[in-house]
Amino acid sequence: MEQGSAREGARPAYAPGAFPYAPGGARVPEDRLPGNRVPEQARGRQGEEEQARGEHTHSEPPAPRTVRRHSVRGQILDALRAALVDGELVPGQVYSAPALGARFGVSATPVREAMQRLAVEGAVEVVPNRGFRVTERGPRELAELAEVRALIEVPVMLGLARTVPAHRWSVLRPLAEATVAAAAVGDRAAYAESDRAFHRAVLTLSGNEQLVTIADELHRRSQWPLVAGPAARRAELLADAAEHTALLDALIAQDLTVVQALVREHFTGADG
Repeated sequence: MEQGSAREGARPAYAPGAFPYAPGGARVPEDRLPGNRVPEQARGRQGEEEQARGEHTHSEPPAPRTVRRHSVRGQILDALRAALVDGELVPGQVYSAPALGARFGVSATPVREAMQRLAVEGAVEVVPNRGFRVTERGPRELAELAEVRALIEVPVMLGLARTVPAHRWSVLRPLAEATVAAAAVGDRAAYAESDRAFHRAVLTLSGNEQLVTIADELHRRSQWPLVAGPAARRAELLADAAEHTALLDALIAQDLTVVQALVREHFTGADG
């Protein structure tokens, strides 16, 4: 009985690699077991050998995955925005995601996701079981957008004209020239992008990121075409682009009167 009790109270043997329990139920790491401890120097050599073989230790982060900079949805979103500006997507008409997907050579999923984003921006509205209807925008709505943009941007630009040195304005010259280049070939979509890029660069000098985001959203909305209006002619785009270079010259000269007049006049145009 005593031998049996002794055997019952003895600790069982563990196979190599097993983790016995310490008092209280905690698991004991294998390298802490008697006879299994690895000397510090040996562990150091082990780590060096693992690194030499290209094996990762627990402290090393995994290699980063390659991430595509532009998703399919992002590319489709850009294409749909360009189609809106060009008037290829007609205001009032309904477009289905599968049909647009076939047009762009993609499945309906990225088109539907891009259209949902445009719905948030107010460019389209969801039509259940049919698709998306392009929002109809009239002259009154565009005039209201121009008024709100002027209320935001005019005082900001006047303040910048008083404080920003001339050499910082000169850096924006290529952006103004890009709007002229797009207008010269009548590329309405390219003009819309370069137009917003110029205004964003100007407002970014204020250091107010929220202001830049809100102003850019209003600007994008103002670029959608009229309900039944034709696409802007090349001459109109050129006249609008010329206002960018004139505004830049006035900002460099700190001519506040001209800056205010140009910005207000710029917003009253169809593409300002």
